[in-house]
Amino acid sequence: MEAKSTRSASESFSMEDFEKALEQHNYQFKQGQIITGKAVNYEIDGIYVDIGAKSLAFLPANEASLRGVTDPSAIVPLNEEREYLIIREQDGDGQVTLSLKQLEIKQVWDRLAETQDSNQSYQVRVTGANKGGVTVDIQGLRGFIPRSHLVEREDLEALKGTTLSASILELDQERDKLVLSNRLATRTASFSQLEIGQLVDGKVASIKPFGVFVEFGGTTGLLHINQISKNYVQSLAGLFQVGQSIKAIIADLDEGRGRISLSTKVLENYPGEMLEKPADVMAEAESRQERARKTILGE
Repeated sequence: MEAKSTRSASESFSMEDFEKALEQHNYQFKQGQIITGKAVNYEIDGIYVDIGAKSLAFLPANEASLRGVTDPSAIVPLNEEREYLIIREQDGDGQVTLSLKQLEIKQVWDRLAETQDSNQSYQVRVTGANKGGVTVDIQGLRGFIPRSHLVEREDLEALKGTTLSASILELDQERDKLVLSNRLATRTASFSQLEIGQLVDGKVASIKPFGVFVEFGGTTGLLHINQISKNYVQSLAGLFQVGQSIKAIIADLDEGRGRISLSTKVLENYPGEMLEKPADVMAEAESRQERARKTILGE
């Protein structure tokens, strides 16, 4: 009988001990979970937050914001309900550790992912440079713009501290990889201001066997050899020089492929005028624009 009584007491103690353990730990709070809570007390190293658990949660001061703050109370007012991210599950006292910084980082990644395919431009601040490109701050995250995707590629050190427009090339949150393009953003902005039939004023950037590349308004268009004159063009070198000023009509826009097609033959008063009297065509380009626009649009 005594043995049976001893066994029952032991079983009773085990159950009580288990129940106490359950009281100390609320297993509904998991790492990575977003919960709602209210700040109730400030400490030197952080803030205690009521999240509805048996123990107050703790928000370390260095987890209060994505951007450094000296006064966490300015970010988290007392008794103001807001969301937090659990970054560490309950310790021996049943307390979980929270973060606003990691929640903001997650939200920024999510926002960027939503706009990745839209070619949206962002304002980014250049924070560093190396021979491969520049590092930038984009809404608190660290990104990288390769040298080949910068409009200004010569003096990268001079870009530190400046603000650039950039569009997303590659986004991989798991690998913490965010690659951007300044050239793509600039091109997109330029395209938004262009239309077929528009007269542009630029400079010859390079001469190729198939045509002339013209720089204007921060972008580049192609004046194909077949669009220079209504007559056959035998030699481009005899007509153009690098750096030469030139006016042309936008004949076609392909934003998806980043191509701008130009034409001067639609400015001619007669076939071959661009070959015989190119200066006259350039001088009268503005007055001939409307006729050229109607020709291109078929009006």
